[in-house]
Amino acid sequence: MSVLFFHTMKYKQSDPENPNNDRFILSKRLSFIDMAIGWFGQGLGAACGMAYTGKYFDRASYRIYCLLGDGESSEGSVWEALAFAACYGLDNLVLIFDVNRLGHGGTLPVEHCIEVYQKRCEAFGWNTYVVDGRDVEALCQVFWKAAHVKGKPTAVVAKTFKGRGMPNVEDAESWYGKPMPKERADAIIKLIESQIQTNRSLIPDPPLEDSRKIIIGDIKMASTPVYKIGDMMSTRKACGLALAKLGRENERVILLDGDTKNSSFSEIFKKEHPERFIECFIAEQNMVNVALGCAIRNRTIPFANTFAAFWTRAYDQIRKGAMCQINLNLIGSPCGVVTGEDSPSQMALEDLAMFRAIPNCTIFYPSDAVSTEHAVYLAANTKGLCFIRASRPETAVIYRPEEIFSIGQAKVVHQSVNDRVVIIGAGVCLHEALLAAAELAKEDIHVRVIDLFTIKPLDSSTILINAKATGGRIITVEDHYPEGGIGEAVCAAVAMENDILVQQLTVSGMPRSGRTDELLDMFGISARHIIMAVKCILTY
Repeated sequence: MSVLFFHTMKYKQSDPENPNNDRFILSKRLSFIDMAIGWFGQGLGAACGMAYTGKYFDRASYRIYCLLGDGESSEGSVWEALAFAACYGLDNLVLIFDVNRLGHGGTLPVEHCIEVYQKRCEAFGWNTYVVDGRDVEALCQVFWKAAHVKGKPTAVVAKTFKGRGMPNVEDAESWYGKPMPKERADAIIKLIESQIQTNRSLIPDPPLEDSRKIIIGDIKMASTPVYKIGDMMSTRKACGLALAKLGRENERVILLDGDTKNSSFSEIFKKEHPERFIECFIAEQNMVNVALGCAIRNRTIPFANTFAAFWTRAYDQIRKGAMCQINLNLIGSPCGVVTGEDSPSQMALEDLAMFRAIPNCTIFYPSDAVSTEHAVYLAANTKGLCFIRASRPETAVIYRPEEIFSIGQAKVVHQSVNDRVVIIGAGVCLHEALLAAAELAKEDIHVRVIDLFTIKPLDSSTILINAKATGGRIITVEDHYPEGGIGEAVCAAVAMENDILVQQLTVSGMPRSGRTDELLDMFGISARHIIMAVKCILTY
């Protein structure tokens, strides 16, 4: 770190966020470190995102340095990132493996077998150097060499010893993470000070200022959605079309995909903006890390798209991104049992619970093509983490192109003065609710239907006002398990109110493959089940 910060890296000490500065990633939180990643092996993926941004979007001179412990290199996401960096020839990226053989619980499997790390890195396509991690001259030399390598990222495998030079502490397992007693600490500090060979103030070289100024805030859509009421389109396709449209409005909108572009309709964006599409393949943890790296220092507006079920694989990376308050937009497309003939393993029924548990996460669940386009536009302009849940079946457009949408504002899409129950839903289930309302009206049973639009923040005010206007009877319907979904969110919103009854229709049991209509009915969230629930709740 001394060699990097006082010899190799180019940056402005007084301006840590300067876009021209070299970047440094470490599993700690300091003012000059861009992302707090803990010991989870996320650092290299984030560094890949920074390097990709520097090489392909900024086309700038800044370089990325990432220091990994040998313990965290056991994480699979590290090796996903190694493959990604080699695939895209990130020659502005340098990874340093700090191989000190000791982990939190004892010695690590490879210990000090430096050749193992060297062969692994070379096998992944990295230019690799082996060095004594305490040899200043050797480190200066390898970092200089790395700066002149083209077409490949560079790995520096550094052999080190914990507590080097400290009597009875060096390379000892018993001192991991423990504070030194004051009397011993004072003696060790004096020992270290006695080895300092210069009193000269070391000032880093300034960076080359070749990162152009960019604007990523306050994106405006140049036109309203092109859909008409009654048009049939899936929200996942509308999402792909909206992303391509958003890309025309700002050249810093980028899209990452996990080898699902022909299903999630990311291919629409790729065809129109190929230079801003990043294929991350089936490596969701690394995809999130790369997206976070692209977002750091506000150089891009990243969206990442894959099946909603697959975000469970990257939950750790997602929550760390939220902790760091990084702006990131994730799309889950498709979701729920309406995924249909695909395997149940691809039916997300836990994703709302997962994202609702993340602090300050905005969750969009649009119900038609118009609201989907607004969700994409709003997400691009929203700080922090956003999740957009999109569905596979084609459904009718129910909103006019000029309809206005806001975060945390639900829509009452069907009502009359005679309504006796309010039905709350989103996505495909909203359309089932509208079908149920039409059938019930034939029997002179009138219900009110609310489209939530955002699940978090929830529009509690609209829910309460309409519940009280309909006798305090609420039915929620959702393509999700009962735990952590729309029903529980609504129950929490009305928990302090008297005389309000909530009945939840959710997916019960393990899903299976089948036609959409079959599965909606099989798992109790079809119009038929909503009709039965309305008649049942009216008997209370």
